[in-house]
Amino acid sequence: MQEGRLHPISVAIREFAAIFGRMGFEVAYGPELEDEWHNFDALGVAPDHPARDMQDTLWVDPAAGAVMRTHTSPVQIRYMEEQAKAGILPPYRIIVPGKVFRNEATDATHEAQFYQNEGLVVGEGITLAHLKGTLDRFFREYLGEGAQVRFRPSYFPFTEPSVEIDVWFPEGDGGKGKWLEVMGGGMVHPDVLRNAGVDLTRFQGFAFGGGIERLVMIKHGIPDVRLFHNADIRFTEAFS
Repeated sequence: MQEGRLHPISVAIREFAAIFGRMGFEVAYGPELEDEWHNFDALGVAPDHPARDMQDTLWVDPAAGAVMRTHTSPVQIRYMEEQAKAGILPPYRIIVPGKVFRNEATDATHEAQFYQNEGLVVGEGITLAHLKGTLDRFFREYLGEGAQVRFRPSYFPFTEPSVEIDVWFPEGDGGKGKWLEVMGGGMVHPDVLRNAGVDLTRFQGFAFGGGIERLVMIKHGIPDVRLFHNADIRFTEAFS
């Protein structure tokens, strides 16, 4: 009898958990059906905020604020709220792998549902240097020792300063290598920490997040994101 195989996304999530686990992170989860407060408002994305236009939202019940989560960032809020209620002070170190949903057309690089991996660190004396060091270690373990990380200024309502994160992939572009944008991140905005009940006089944090399929595509040279979700068993069997 032929043995079954894990889906490549499941394999990637296990690899992420192992790599970040060696750096002291734990895995956190949250609901896929979210409320407007956790998905938007607590993260600094108010009803009239232009950043809402960046995310094509699937509302389940607009009147009740019920929405299919558009990113895994609301789990950051839920986790910090739970810790605050329990009286557990930082440091916090979590990753949040999970499915997210966008109301958009599908093509080779976009899907209406896909997976993200979110990261959050909160503690005393946290800086952007800690973010870069964390991601540098992760990408070298996941993509190979030749991987390098660079930051570019960007904007997100829930981080300040915000950065786009590129990885130098030495085997791309015909062996010459190239920079590839893989995720966004930055220092957690003070309002986000305040909304989650964190003491701003003592603690700071950084956060990052990006698509899991995108990283697997880079690592294995997969040309079309739809291959992950079309239920073709030959795709899964191509991975050992």
